[in-house]
Amino acid sequence: MVELNVKGMMCGGCASSVEKAIKRVDADAAVKVDLASGKVSVETKADAKTLGDAIEAAGYEVAT
Repeated sequence: MVELNVKGMMCGGCASSVEKAIKRVDADAAVKVDLASGKVSVETKADAKTLGDAIEAAGYEVAT
């Protein structure tokens, strides 16, 4: 399980964009996005850096 704090998500469309970015890295990932807290939980085989890079490439900031 990887948990990331993502800044810049404001709506369901943002959550969908983040999920799609993660799915491009690992199509089998189970993604849970909590817009209120900005937390993204991912059950995946990918590492946090790879996921963070994909999310940042989609236009969002991953806080450490």
